[in-house]
Amino acid sequence: MVLQTKLTKLVGIKHPIVQGGMQWVGTAELASAVSNAGGLGILTALTQPTPEHLRSEIRRCRTMTDKPFGVNLTLLPAMTPPPYAEYGDVIVQEGIKVVETAGNNPGEHIRKFKEAGIFVIHKCTSIRHALTAQRLGADMLSIDGFECAGHPGEDDVTGLILLPLAAKALKIPYIASGGFGDGTGLAAALALGAEGVNMGTRFLCTQEAPIHNNIKESMVKASERDTSLIFRTLHNSARVFRNKVAKEVIEIERKPGGAEFAEVAPLVSGARGKLVYENGDPDHGIWTAGQIVGLINDIPTCEVLVKRIVQEAEDTIRGRLEGMVVIESKL
Repeated sequence: MVLQTKLTKLVGIKHPIVQGGMQWVGTAELASAVSNAGGLGILTALTQPTPEHLRSEIRRCRTMTDKPFGVNLTLLPAMTPPPYAEYGDVIVQEGIKVVETAGNNPGEHIRKFKEAGIFVIHKCTSIRHALTAQRLGADMLSIDGFECAGHPGEDDVTGLILLPLAAKALKIPYIASGGFGDGTGLAAALALGAEGVNMGTRFLCTQEAPIHNNIKESMVKASERDTSLIFRTLHNSARVFRNKVAKEVIEIERKPGGAEFAEVAPLVSGARGKLVYENGDPDHGIWTAGQIVGLINDIPTCEVLVKRIVQEAEDTIRGRLEGMVVIESKL
């Protein structure tokens, strides 16, 4: 038995599980492992320092899997933005079939990808943004709840509310993101109208994830309370692993009158976060993690993880849920 959904049929994968695009982590090693396991692996475009490096990484990933994989292009606010158009050109030129977009003002990029026949999944943290992405031509949406790692938006609405709202509001299919990492979560997402799940943090804690094992062990030991929300006062909330740096940032933000970004910038630099993954010191910098860390208790291969999640979901649907439906006896 397999779980066949619109996601599996539209992008040609076996299981309705997508590996989220993660900075410094979405490389060929992880993306190919997820795809080989039957999910949809995702390379992160901006992990590569230049568009040409992305081209090389796409080609390297193709030597590691013959299954479908996609590329994430996240549009971030920046004084000097990356050459998004050039990254997009490489994605098109290399014949990528699925793109995950995220961030602000995706319209021109969605148009470019659609003109090239690419299937576009856009990540949203609110229904209003989802409706905009639908109007702009996205094929599918990834609805990101407040539980997620990274930027959950400013509405503080959980997936348990966002997903059924999406079912009522949207005309295109969607997958669930934020707080997913096991089979019961997958079954719940399907019950709430989603066509699958997008998992970031859970795939961080796999053998193929290209990060130091100390960081993976930190997630295994963590509880659901071991994440922090930073940048709240800057209206750019980010969920990160609770560590010394996150606590320091929050203290700075709590001072009377709030804080300017310049005051916390040295603490939250991407370079420090990258070194966390490379050197294994969980307190060296900021690194993203979702509340799902509370449900992570091992470091399996991607193949073992995906198979286990699908089996748990099937057991939940066919066992526990079906068993609750009974024919009421006539009196």
